[in-house]
Amino acid sequence: MTTIETLSPTLFCVVLFVVVSIGVLGLFGVRPRMTLAVAVLRGAVQLAIISVILSGIITNPAFVALALLVMFSVAVLTATRRIAWSRQGLAMVAGSMAAGVTVTLLIVFASGAIPLTPRYALAIGGIIIGNTMTTATLAGRRFTEAVDARWEEVEGWLALGATPRRSTQDLARTSVYAAIIPSIDQTKTTGLVTLPGAFVGAIFGGISPLEAGRFQIVVLAGIMAAGTVTATAVIAALAPVRVRPKLLS
Repeated sequence: MTTIETLSPTLFCVVLFVVVSIGVLGLFGVRPRMTLAVAVLRGAVQLAIISVILSGIITNPAFVALALLVMFSVAVLTATRRIAWSRQGLAMVAGSMAAGVTVTLLIVFASGAIPLTPRYALAIGGIIIGNTMTTATLAGRRFTEAVDARWEEVEGWLALGATPRRSTQDLARTSVYAAIIPSIDQTKTTGLVTLPGAFVGAIFGGISPLEAGRFQIVVLAGIMAAGTVTATAVIAALAPVRVRPKLLS
C-alpha cells in the first residue's frame, strides 16, 4: 500500500531527475527547459487520477471501452498538434491511428494469443494507442521536415510532370521506415538491453517469467504492426504534396 514513507523517496527521486535534466539542458543552452518540469508534473497528476479511476473500472467492459476512447482521443489530438493542426489533419491522424490500433487488437484477441477481458483490453489497448501516437508523430514530422529540406528537388520532379505523390515517393518511404525504427530496435534488443515495462509488471504481478515473456512478445509484435500501419497511412495521406509544407513546433 502506498504511504507517506514510500511517496517521500519517490518524490525526491523524481525531483532530482527533473533538476538533472533541466541543468544539463541549461549548460548546453537548450530552450525551453521548464517544459520538462511541466511534463513531469502533468504526468504525475494524470497518473494519480487515472490510478484512482482504474481501480474502479478495470473489470467493467463499458467503462474500459470509455477509457480507451478517451486515451485514443487525447493521443489523436496530441499527434495532430505536431503534424497538421486542421480539421483535415485531425481526420487524417485519427483514421491512420484507428487503422493501426484496430488491426492490431483484432489480431491479438481474435487469434486467442491473449484472452479478451476488460483488464487485458485496457492494458494492450493503452500500450498500442500510445505507441501509434508516437509513430504517427515521428512519421508526419520526419516527412514534413524532409520535404521542406529538399523542396527544390520536389519542385524539380513536379516541373518535369511527375505527380505530387511521385515527387515525394522516396522521401515518403524513408519517413515510414524512420518512424518505425524505435519499435524495431526495441524489439531486437528486448532481453539484452532492456526489460520492457509490461514484462516486468507481469512478473511483479505474480506471472511466471515464461508467461510474461509470451505476453511481452505479443505486445512488441503488436506495437510494430500498429506502427507500420499507422505510419504508412499517415505518409500516404501527406505524400501528395503540391505546396511547401509548414513546420509545426
